Amino acid sequence: MSYKTILAILDTADNSAAVSDFAFAIAAESGAHVIGLHAETISAVPLVAPMEIPDPVAVQALQDMAHSETVEVERIFRARASASGASFEWRAFATSTGYGSAPLIETARSADLLIASQADPARPSDSHVDVDDFLFESGRPVLMIPYIIREPKPIRRVLIAWNGSKEAARATFDALPILQAAEAVEIFSVDPTETATHSATTAGADLAATLTRHGINVTLATAESGDRNASHVIENRLSDNSIDLLVMGAYTHSWLWQTIFGGTTKTLLQSMTALTLLSR
Repeated sequence: MSYKTILAILDTADNSAAVSDFAFAIAAESGAHVIGLHAETISAVPLVAPMEIPDPVAVQALQDMAHSETVEVERIFRARASASGASFEWRAFATSTGYGSAPLIETARSADLLIASQADPARPSDSHVDVDDFLFESGRPVLMIPYIIREPKPIRRVLIAWNGSKEAARATFDALPILQAAEAVEIFSVDPTETATHSATTAGADLAATLTRHGINVTLATAESGDRNASHVIENRLSDNSIDLLVMGAYTHSWLWQTIFGGTTKTLLQSMTALTLLSR
């Protein structure tokens, strides 16, 4: 198994070089085709009082700004594509609804893997992708790049955040090509519970056996959260073990629950320190 179609979500000029580099680096391992995807999004239109008529000068300025960014993003992507020698194509859509619009989601549904970048909080932009749209609507795995990591490096050590959910299972098998190439994979469970087949101390044992049959070097580990959030326990594990990639199911509680009360997915996406592959 390998990734053969990779979708690089190129939201801003600031992120496009990093996302393109990661996409073509992964594509080089299996001869994958890379699609560069960009949404030319226009911000809310200022209105002119008292009749609240759209200001044509402001509208044109916003359109020009959005198109200028599209041109720059395309230039960056094509330069990376040319340097890599990989098979590629460019797709840009003009939209007022951003990356949740139907043509972009339809494109994503036909890809093996989506790649996007975490937004740098120091560089806010209306063009930043909302990864939730792809997680909930595309049915495809999303590889998120932390804004603190801009250059690809080999993925040698992988941590699977395992809680026994269908989302975690989907993420694990969506990541199979990467797991098979890694040197070490750890299945890590926080506050595991007893099941009909395993005690809490052997959580993930069946998954480990399956991955071992795929030739993957797997170990099991568990931890108790105590008075900490599960996300903090996972973050510490990533740091202590020099993990290159975190694999996890996204929003095992409902999105509304996590929006209101917070949750592991939301917290980890805000404070990413490692590449993170998410599926839902």
